[in-house]
Amino acid sequence: MPDERDTDLWDESRLVSLLKKGEDEAFSVLIRRYQEKIFGIAYGITLDREESLDIVQDVFLKVFEKIHTFREESRLSTWIYRITVNLCLNWKRRWKRRFRWHHESIEGEETSKKADMAKDGQHPDTLYEKKELEQVFWQSLKELPESARAVFVLREVEGLSYDEIAEALKIGKGTVSSRLFYARKRLKECLRAHAGES
Repeated sequence: MPDERDTDLWDESRLVSLLKKGEDEAFSVLIRRYQEKIFGIAYGITLDREESLDIVQDVFLKVFEKIHTFREESRLSTWIYRITVNLCLNWKRRWKRRFRWHHESIEGEETSKKADMAKDGQHPDTLYEKKELEQVFWQSLKELPESARAVFVLREVEGLSYDEIAEALKIGKGTVSSRLFYARKRLKECLRAHAGES
């Protein structure tokens, strides 16, 4: 077998075949290949780092348990992304009544943050404005409907094609397009509103 670090030598059909046989090395390759993308999707939807790390583990556990049911009618990556999105949405529904969204508050921290930024040799006001704009973006993303946020993250953060998103979420390409249009429009409106208030 090739070294597990040389993941390019593992084509998808071979990887799936070895996963179904329970080969440990195949699962190592799977983790190397997909863990960053799974985390990116999970964080984009949950906006919670610790929960996203847990979801990554849950995704791999689910793949380990269910790989024998994968019929290869779609790409392995598409199947994995579908599992990821479903776990993320289930997480949100399960916990949204018990926990508030956790975001770093900028209120009351201006002086200390500006001092830290100045140490880096950059103008503190400019960096502070960028930080504030970033928080507005994430807050706006959080407020999108789950369906629109999932499409936006898969497209803009992970770079999936419309076809891949449609297959991962089991929706039509037209629905992908409309949800993405809505997400982009809403985020632009929020950012423009923030700029107008500044």
